[in-house]
Amino acid sequence: MSKNLVIVESPAKAKTIEKYLGKDFHVLASYGHVRDLIPKEGAVDPAHDFAMKYEVIERNLKHVQAISKALKTAETLYLATDPDREGEAISWHLHELLKEKKLLKDKPVHRVVFHEITKKAVTEAIANPSQLANNLINAQQARRALDYLVGFNLSPLLWKKIRRGLSAGRVQSPALRLIVERELEIEAFVSREYWTIEAALSAQEQSFNAKLTYLKGEKQSQFSLITEDQAQQARQMLLDAADGQLIISKLEKKQQKRNPAPPFITSTLQQEASRKLGFTTKRTMLVAQQLYEGIDIGGETEGLISYMRTDSVNLSVEAVEDIRALIAENYGAENVPAEPRLFKTKSKNAQEAHEAIRPTSARRLPAQIKTYLTPEQFKLYELIWKRTIACQMIHAVLNRVSVDLSCENGLHVFRANGSSIASPGFMAVYLEGKDDSNEGDDKENFLPTLEEGRPVQLNDILAGQHFTEPPPRYGEASLVKSLEEYGIGRPSTYATIISTLQNREYVTLDNKRFYPTDVGRIVNKFLTEHFTKYVDYSFTANLEDDLDAVSRGEKDWIPLMHAFWEPFTHLIQQKDASVQRKDVTQEAIDEKCPECDSPLSIRLGRNGRFIGCTHYPECSYTRNLNDDGHSEEADVVEGRVCPLCESPLVLKAGRYGKFIGCSAYPTCRHIEPLEKPSDTGVSCPECKTGTILKRKSRNGKIFYSCSGYPKCAYALWNAPIKESCPHCDWPILTVKITKRQGAEKVCPQKECKYATPYEGDPADANGPV
Repeated sequence: MSKNLVIVESPAKAKTIEKYLGKDFHVLASYGHVRDLIPKEGAVDPAHDFAMKYEVIERNLKHVQAISKALKTAETLYLATDPDREGEAISWHLHELLKEKKLLKDKPVHRVVFHEITKKAVTEAIANPSQLANNLINAQQARRALDYLVGFNLSPLLWKKIRRGLSAGRVQSPALRLIVERELEIEAFVSREYWTIEAALSAQEQSFNAKLTYLKGEKQSQFSLITEDQAQQARQMLLDAADGQLIISKLEKKQQKRNPAPPFITSTLQQEASRKLGFTTKRTMLVAQQLYEGIDIGGETEGLISYMRTDSVNLSVEAVEDIRALIAENYGAENVPAEPRLFKTKSKNAQEAHEAIRPTSARRLPAQIKTYLTPEQFKLYELIWKRTIACQMIHAVLNRVSVDLSCENGLHVFRANGSSIASPGFMAVYLEGKDDSNEGDDKENFLPTLEEGRPVQLNDILAGQHFTEPPPRYGEASLVKSLEEYGIGRPSTYATIISTLQNREYVTLDNKRFYPTDVGRIVNKFLTEHFTKYVDYSFTANLEDDLDAVSRGEKDWIPLMHAFWEPFTHLIQQKDASVQRKDVTQEAIDEKCPECDSPLSIRLGRNGRFIGCTHYPECSYTRNLNDDGHSEEADVVEGRVCPLCESPLVLKAGRYGKFIGCSAYPTCRHIEPLEKPSDTGVSCPECKTGTILKRKSRNGKIFYSCSGYPKCAYALWNAPIKESCPHCDWPILTVKITKRQGAEKVCPQKECKYATPYEGDPADANGPV
């Protein structure tokens, strides 16, 4: 047996590292955490300084046994789990288990840390081992104890006061509050009408527009023109005053420098992968883990990126030198700044010894290794590579032009702004994306060559109607950005926070936007009203800072735990006694029951919120609740009747959302989806007369079926595309996504095994799949 036993977290990593270390080293995987708190009351004991009771995680018991067996014949143990708080905790738990089994005895135990899986990094770490970091272990223990105490004490209260099966979390609850508060903002928003005036101009055979900034000498604001009459009067006045031309009264030209964005940290990688690639945070971290742990690139397994859980924007001196040399060779020496670019880390607790997320070798160009990667792996690697290279390039130079055009001796003024790239610099490689960006300023607007004092042809005056819009709902990128700005959680937990909110059915993701469910709203209302402090953004952020201080050795974790626990448990007991279920699940409205004249209220039922009589069960009157919080009778679908009994069709709400149903229910049980199927334009390969429609099942899952249903029952789960199979000549292929292979074009015929990588965006294949 090997003299040295090395423990890492994943088998993929173990296989790669064992190749680097040779025959004297045996590398095994712990498969993540090896033990956790016992899943019952008393796992954390506040009366005895928060003593914790752990047990081996059942699914990993066989891996612990394999490690124990290998250690018996090994001379030295190396704990080489990930270089972060969770990795430190896994090493500590494993060390404690092996110590309990009396397998360590006098054997040396080393902690080794590396931030990339390359032969050089791994061998250097083994040659320079350290000890377990007690401060990091204490911080992780405190976090785990806090999460346990909040969950095990607050969740049962939710069961009593709202509904069985609910749960609350220390970090997830403030994140839920963000989503609910944004929804309430949208619902409370009152749209306002306003009008804008633009001049449609042309010069040197090039058309461009200019916005009205002064009318009759008065500066125009957003709401200067609020009716169509005002806008049309202004339009006619300007047409008469201009008489077919505007004069260039002012022309300003200036150059502006734009610097590149810093290299990726965990949160910015998640945001950019969401914006540019359409990846969820969970998907981003999964693919990044694969790139970090190692990919076989032509017979050699190599980690392609540095560790993907980091708050630091630092790059090693060696990496920067390699990047600068590559820029000089591939993009020209003039694109290399005189001095390396240094970026300042925002996070208070970022470990500067860590690096930003970067390629392990800048010279490993994406195109060179594309054939060894799945489409998802290639897209993410290319994104990381481009951002890393760009961050060490010179700034871009933009030419900015502002032109004022006037008529009637300067009484009326229009402005046009334009820009062009004078020197692309880093923009030749990479440009950072933006969230919810619809501002015209973000788009390059090219103007013709203009000269002050010269006339410009006026083709028309355009009056445009607009309405103010509410703030956008959170997408994954913008939610991660807000979590980071508020200090809620840490980058390594963002994906888990989002998944937890969805798994608990507190929020849904529709068209890449988060919507709170009725249960999510009620849970948030209960927590914000009765546990205000614990869902407060500042309190959550300050607690995270305190835990970070523990990890730096600046605070003791046990006093921190007492300071949290004592007021929290007192509040739990107080609310248990004082809050009634009806206070939480019912909301009074100013309306009387039409059957018994008792007050009505908005109530929470199995299928969501509804209007019900407060005199229940004596009075069973109920009614649906509209999205805007007002009740009314079911809406009749105009111009349609039930195909079975010819009764009117009405809009209904059920367990899976809104749908169309027969008004004669329960006598007639006809139902159909609310959303109209969209036509993919792909001919049905079976009946050859219908087309394939994109539909949604009752539980919200997308599928594709023939428009000739029920005469033709041909259906698919994957999006069809207009390509014949080169193997069996079946008229269509489909786009299928798998974790292992990514997006592929496959033949839907079971007998045919044809499959090939799909190069396009799967979301463009007739809609989301």
